[in-house]
Amino acid sequence: MTEVQASWPQGTECVARYNFRGTTQYDLPFNKGDILTIIFATKDPNWYKAKNSAGQEGTIPVNYVQKREGVKSEGKLSLMPWFHGKISREQAEQLLTPPETGLFLVRESTNYPGDYTLCVSCEGKVEHYHIVYKDGKLTIDAEEYFDNLMQLVEHYTENADGLCTILIKPKLEEGTFAAKDAFRRSGWALNREELKLQHSIGKGEFGDVMLGDYRGSKVAVKCIKHDATAQAFVAEASVMTQLRHNNLVQLLGVILEEKGSLFIVTEYMAKGSLVDYLRSRGRTVLNAHSLLKFSLDVCAAMEYLEANNFVHRDLAARNVLVSDDNIAKVSDFGMTKEACSTQDTAKLPIKWTSPEALRDKLFSTKSDVWSFGVLLWEIYSFGRLPYPKIPLKDVVPRVEKGYRMEAPDGCPDVVYDVMKLCWSLNAFVRPTFHMLKERLQNIEH
Repeated sequence: MTEVQASWPQGTECVARYNFRGTTQYDLPFNKGDILTIIFATKDPNWYKAKNSAGQEGTIPVNYVQKREGVKSEGKLSLMPWFHGKISREQAEQLLTPPETGLFLVRESTNYPGDYTLCVSCEGKVEHYHIVYKDGKLTIDAEEYFDNLMQLVEHYTENADGLCTILIKPKLEEGTFAAKDAFRRSGWALNREELKLQHSIGKGEFGDVMLGDYRGSKVAVKCIKHDATAQAFVAEASVMTQLRHNNLVQLLGVILEEKGSLFIVTEYMAKGSLVDYLRSRGRTVLNAHSLLKFSLDVCAAMEYLEANNFVHRDLAARNVLVSDDNIAKVSDFGMTKEACSTQDTAKLPIKWTSPEALRDKLFSTKSDVWSFGVLLWEIYSFGRLPYPKIPLKDVVPRVEKGYRMEAPDGCPDVVYDVMKLCWSLNAFVRPTFHMLKERLQNIEH
């Protein structure tokens, strides 16, 4: 039996490679690009029972679909795998040996700081083209101007336009992988022509979040247009391909345009962030059952991350979204990494981050547990900012000396007890998310 025919477990996601009209009443018709979920294998290894996004079920031929897999690589996923940074002219020429016409790389210019150099192998020689950065644009010939290096490379891949040859084959920086190829191979690349952008529903430093329509479904789309920022979001998208849980915002796919734009397409969460939802509804709308359910939703997501050895690092009510049917889902995986890695603490949200993470850059599931305690406080205070009336610079020293926030007004003692467990200075004493979920489930409401 080939690998393709090996049995796929229930819940496996597949993307259709071709249109399938069905040959019997038991088949499930689909179009190229549709996402299908496996229900079970049939006796015939070439057919599976599956369902589509509308919940319709039927049998599908395995050779018409591609299994979606997590985008993982031992090296770095890169939008610009041909970019080698600070290397010399001589090093570039060595990398482009043996000569192969059309083989190319881009490096930082040694003679003109802030500019770049395009190095191209052509008929046994290496040509070096100065890329000038001027007025926020890049150009080689002062005729064609580009917003970023990806646009420039794409242009000369299609047209030599004064170069000795068109760009044919990128010389990859050691340890990097082309992000576009990785998402396509793993079944996560979506078709730009089928995405209709409607209007902005949020703004960030990186770009806009737009409401969109993809194949008739409402979606949220992060639109990132700056190449350096897009590179950071590639890492976030690759993490999201590895995660699937009802209480995590689900990635639907990514679109990497030739011009350097990146679109991250996720399920649309109609009621926005949990912190805004709590503040706008308040006690008159949200009862004890609602608050406990939101707490359990987030805890279930974090238990899943814990079991899969991922640390979120930025858990807060602002990074939890609420669906149309009031399900809370954890989002914003920009800082999420596999456990046991360190991180620069300069941009960390101090009021939500554990003392050992701030002090020693030690991140673990237990540092997420600390943040969960703060998030519980946010939920039961209906979205108040943590540590009210305490200046930001005083929060960490006071916490390390034993200060803990008081229970929010009306918060049950049993819930406040859970918060205090999360806020143990000793990370090893803090409960796991599995233990926290059991404890919350046992609370009478």
